[in-house]
Amino acid sequence: MEITTILDSIDLGAMALPEFQRGYVWNRNQVRELMNSLYHRYPVGGLLVWATKTEQADARGNQTLNPGHVKLILDGQQRVTSLYGIVRGTPPPFFEGNALAFTDLHFNMEEEIFEFYGPVKMRDNPYWISVTDLMKKGLQPFVGHIFQTPILSPRGDVYISRLTHLLGVKNIQFHIEEVTGADKTVDVVVDIFNRVNSGGTKLSKGDLALARVCAEWPDARQELRYLLKQWEQAGFYFKMDWLLRNVNTVLTGEAMFTALKDINALQFQPGLKQTEKAVNYLLNVISGRLGLDHDRVLGGRYAFPIMTRYITQNGGHFKNAHERDKLLYWYVHSFLWGRFAGSTESILNKDLGLMEDMDGALDRLIEELRLSRGDLHIRAGNFDSWSLGARFYPMLYLLTRVGEARDWGTGLPLKANLLGKINKLQIHHIFPKSRLYDAGYSRAEVNALANYCFLTQDTNLIISNRFPEDYFPQIEAAHPGALASQWIPMDPNLWRIENYRDYLAARRELLAQAANDFLDGLLSDGTATASIDIAANDDTPIIVPGGITDDEESDLLLRTNIWVMEQGLPEGAMLFELFDESGERPLAFLDLAWPEGLQTGLSEPVALLIDEEYQVLEEASAAGFRCFTDVADFRSYVEREILALAV
Repeated sequence: MEITTILDSIDLGAMALPEFQRGYVWNRNQVRELMNSLYHRYPVGGLLVWATKTEQADARGNQTLNPGHVKLILDGQQRVTSLYGIVRGTPPPFFEGNALAFTDLHFNMEEEIFEFYGPVKMRDNPYWISVTDLMKKGLQPFVGHIFQTPILSPRGDVYISRLTHLLGVKNIQFHIEEVTGADKTVDVVVDIFNRVNSGGTKLSKGDLALARVCAEWPDARQELRYLLKQWEQAGFYFKMDWLLRNVNTVLTGEAMFTALKDINALQFQPGLKQTEKAVNYLLNVISGRLGLDHDRVLGGRYAFPIMTRYITQNGGHFKNAHERDKLLYWYVHSFLWGRFAGSTESILNKDLGLMEDMDGALDRLIEELRLSRGDLHIRAGNFDSWSLGARFYPMLYLLTRVGEARDWGTGLPLKANLLGKINKLQIHHIFPKSRLYDAGYSRAEVNALANYCFLTQDTNLIISNRFPEDYFPQIEAAHPGALASQWIPMDPNLWRIENYRDYLAARRELLAQAANDFLDGLLSDGTATASIDIAANDDTPIIVPGGITDDEESDLLLRTNIWVMEQGLPEGAMLFELFDESGERPLAFLDLAWPEGLQTGLSEPVALLIDEEYQVLEEASAAGFRCFTDVADFRSYVEREILALAV
C-alpha cells in the first residue's frame, strides 16, 4: 500500500491505533533518519495491522472509524505518525506525544540532507525548503522559486529532479501484514504486539491488563485517569499501574495482572468503584489517625493493595477502632522495613495468601512481618538514616502529627486537625545546615533525621540560621515543654555545635522510644513488642545513601518533573530506591529517576541527582543510569537528545 493511501485511510477512519498502544515517542533524529532512508529508497520495514470489526475495535482518540472493518496499527505507529505529520503538516487524530519531533523538517537541495529548521543556518538561504510545504503544495510553487533565484537557476533542472524524487516518497509502497480471524483476541494481539516490538516500546503489565478491559469498555482509561486526577488534587500522586494493581487484588485476590484475563467489563466497573471507595476510606484513615496527609509522607504505596482487599472483603469499612489500629500497625511497619520495596508481586501474593481466610488475617500479616524481621521493635539506630527519602522520615512526621508536638513559635499543637492549609508544616534543620558544614560535618550528619523537626512557616523563618544554644532557651522560656514535645534532649551541653554528634545520639533514643510507644499503643492486646530472638536482627542500621534534604530541593525536583511531563514525556520517580541485582539490598536513593528512560525502551535510564555524594553517582552509573547533577544540564539533554529541539 502506498504511503499516501495509508494516510488517506487514517483520514477516512479505515486505519487507526489500538487503545493499548502507547503514545508517540520518536525524536527528531529518528524522524530525520526515516526521511533520509525513504529519500534514498532504503528499506524501512512494513506495517503490521490487526484487521477487525469496527464495532469490536477499541481505538485511541476521537477518530470516527470506518463502518464495517478497521485496521489497527500494531507495528509501525512511529513511522506512520511521523509521515502523517510531515505530509499533512498536522498530527494524526490518534496522536499523543510531542509534535515538535516532526515539525519544520527541511531539505537542502544542494547537499541532499534533511535538518530541522534553524534560523541561523536557514534564514535567507534559498537551498533549504520545507518538506511539509513541498508535500502539501506540490512541485509547481518551487519551480518558480528555483528559476527566479540567480544562485539556484544554473542547476535548476538538478534541483527540480531532486524535489520530484523527494515528492515521490508519498508513493513508496509499504508492505502490510494483517492479523485477522475470530481467534485473534486482544490477549493474542497484545502478545503479537510485544513480540514484534521486542526492540521498541513494550507495554507494561498494567498496560496489557488495561488493554483487555478497554476492548470491552472503551472509557476505562478515561475513568482511571479521572480517579488519579482526583487524588492528585487532594495531594496524593499515584500511577496507573498502582491503581490497576489495587483493582486487581480487590477483584481477584491476586497480585499478578494475568488474573484480570478472566474479568470482563461488567465485573471490572463495580470493582473499580469498590477500589475508589476503599482507597478514599484508607487515605482518610491514614491522614486522620496517622497524620500522613500528603504525598511526600505517604509511605508504603504497595501496601495499599493488601489494605484495599481487606477493606472490601469486610464490607468497605473497619468493624471497630481496634481492627483499624491493628491494620495501621501492620501498614506502618510494612513501610518502615521496606516490605514491598523489592520483589513487589511475589511479596504481595504471599501476603494476599495469608488473607484467604479473613478470620485472623491481620494477626497473620503482623506475624509474617515479625518472622521476616525477627522483631518489630524500633531502635535508635534506625533513625541514623538521613534525608527526606529515608523510610523513617514519614515516621518522624507521623509522630509530630499524632502526638503532643508543639510549634516553637506559637506553642500550639501541630496536630493535623488544628492546622489550616495556610499553616502547612515545613522542614526545619534544628542545627542550621550552613553552620554545620562550616564546622566540618558531613552531608549525612547535617541532614540526619534527628536534625529535622516540623514547624509552621512563620516559626521557621523567625528562627532562621541561629544556633540551638541561642534560640532554645528563648523557646523554653516562652513555651515551657515545647522543646521536649519535639523530642529534644534537654541537656544544654547537647545544644552546642561541638557536641552535635552527642545530640544526634540522644535525640535518636527519644525518637525511637516515642515511635515504639505509639505503635505499641495501636495494639491493645500486648503483642506489639513480642519478638523472635534471631541473630539476623541486630542494632546495626542499614544506611542507604542519597535522598532529598529539604523542601527547597523537593520543590525543585517536583517542578522539573512537571516540566518533563509538559513535554509529553513520562513522569519520573521521585526518590527512586535503587536495589542490587537480587532485588533485596537497597543501594541508593535517586532524587528523580526514569529507570526505563525518557523514551521507554528506546533511551537509556536517566537520573537527576541534586548535590549528592559520590557514592550515589557511582551506584547509579554502575546500574546504567545517565546521571545529571544540574537541572539546566538535564533540561538541555532532554531538549537536545530527547526532544531534539533547536536550542
